Amino acid sequence: MKAATVQEIKTGLEELSSAQVSALCLRLVKFKKENKELVTYMLFESGDQQSYVNTLITEMEQAFGEINQSTLYLAKKSLRRLLREANKHIRYIGEKTAEVDLLMAWCRCLKQSGIPFQKSTALDNLYKAQLKKVRKIIEGMHEDLQYDYSRALKKLSDQ
Repeated sequence: MKAATVQEIKTGLEELSSAQVSALCLRLVKFKKENKELVTYMLFESGDQQSYVNTLITEMEQAFGEINQSTLYLAKKSLRRLLREANKHIRYIGEKTAEVDLLMAWCRCLKQSGIPFQKSTALDNLYKAQLKKVRKIIEGMHEDLQYDYSRALKKLSDQ
């Protein structure tokens, strides 16, 4: 079965009543955890985005404290999982400032964790890729935000 385009779905949704759209959304939420998380964010968290981002950063910092550092392999798996979680929330939020905040928090936590990520080529490349991604996003922002975020990024790059 071929999936319909976004435009076709939009047209189909506009033809439904609000009760039918509500039922459709509830049915969609039942199938996948990510759908439920997205709807939860949109309904309850999107009103205070900065508070939501701060909560995510706090959770990330706690998760970094719980990483098994006995081997670099286990640490790498945990770091990738944390980055995957951050990217999922970035997709939910859809704001560039939130993306920069979360990615910089991930990089900062990695630096502060004491994990010798420079010894692993894969982890070092992952860290550098996140810095590069943040740098690219910052370039497209307003000048005032660029200045503030560039200073914070420079601190992460220099350490």
